[in-house]
Order: sequence, then C-alpha cells, then structure tokens
Amino acid sequence: MFTGLVEETGKLSGKTSTGEGYQLTITAAKVMDDLKIGSSVSVNGVCLTVVKMTGNSFSVDTIEETLKKTNLGTLNINDKVNLERPLKADARLGGHFVLGHVDTIGKVAEINELSNSHFVTIVFPAEFKHYLIYVGSVAIDGVSMTVAKLEGNKFSVGVIPHTWEETIFATKKPGDTVNLEFDVLGKYVERIMEGKAEGSSILGNS
Repeated sequence: MFTGLVEETGKLSGKTSTGEGYQLTITAAKVMDDLKIGSSVSVNGVCLTVVKMTGNSFSVDTIEETLKKTNLGTLNINDKVNLERPLKADARLGGHFVLGHVDTIGKVAEINELSNSHFVTIVFPAEFKHYLIYVGSVAIDGVSMTVAKLEGNKFSVGVIPHTWEETIFATKKPGDTVNLEFDVLGKYVERIMEGKAEGSSILGNS
C-alpha cells in the first residue's frame, strides 16, 4: 500500500521485451536505500516487484495485463517516472490509500499555468466517472491529488509548485497519457451497496 506522495523521480535506463511484456530498468537514488529483490515499488502509480538490482538501479517485470491498463509500455529510454516505496506501518498517512492497482488510462486535455500553480484537466473513460467526486481523491501517475473540478468524464486538479517540480507532472503536455487509480474507499462502498441490492432482490423473490 502507498500514500501517493512521490519520493523521487527515477529514469528509465533499460527496456527489454519479455514475451508480451517488458522488463524495465530504472535508475534511482533515494528509493534504493532499502529496496531488495522481492520488494514492492510504485512506478508511475503501478505496484511492481523488484526482480533485479544494481548499485543505482532496479528492474521490474510488467506483464500483458499490466500493459493493457497502464501506460508503462509506452515509456521510452530516459523518460522520468514517479517512484514511491510502500507505506510503513508507523508512518504518517499524508496522501490517501493508494494500492498501486491502476484502473485505467486518462489523457491530459489541458494545462493552464496560474500565478502560483498549474491547473491540469484530464479526460478518462466514462464508465469510471462514478468513482470520482468533487474534492475527492485520485492518484495520477501515483501522485495523490484532490479533484478541484468535475464535469462528466473530465476532471481537473490544482498542482502546487512543489508537486510540479518533484514529480513528472512538469514533463506532461496535452495529449499525454496518465495512469489513474480511483479511491479504493469508493470501490468498497459500491461493492457493499451492490451486495445489499442483491440481498434485497433475493429476499423479494423468496
């Protein structure tokens, strides 16, 4: 489990085809401190497992299913990526609960530079719109953000200078894709309500 507070940006230094997937090698610094083979790490919001390590890099495998739901397969050598290690049990939760299980890919529709921030608008598949609420949480490429505006299958977030500079937000432009993970609490509420509706239907037919 993660918080959506990116620790650093790494750089894709290797990309090797492995059947229908890729093995990605990422050069990093801070997150290398306590990574080991088998560790989980969030790469652009995707929870992956470390399979190889060197002094300043680690490798992860991506499978076909991961590539269908994320934009990891479109990464090119030297592209920057957001990195976060899992949440420690005794750590403060500064963002929101992020599982690293990306739901879908969104596309940057517009970026407006304001006096002290950037306002980023993202469009996404309409079938996921019930997971978003105004001032609710969403993870964008693994970054915990708050929905500032919501219209149908389009939402906007305000990005403060620190987040803009310390994540890959600064590399984005209209038309670029982003990995989206919607708030897990909303998904649980949806499932509970579905269960209640199913239960009522069974009782009504008995």
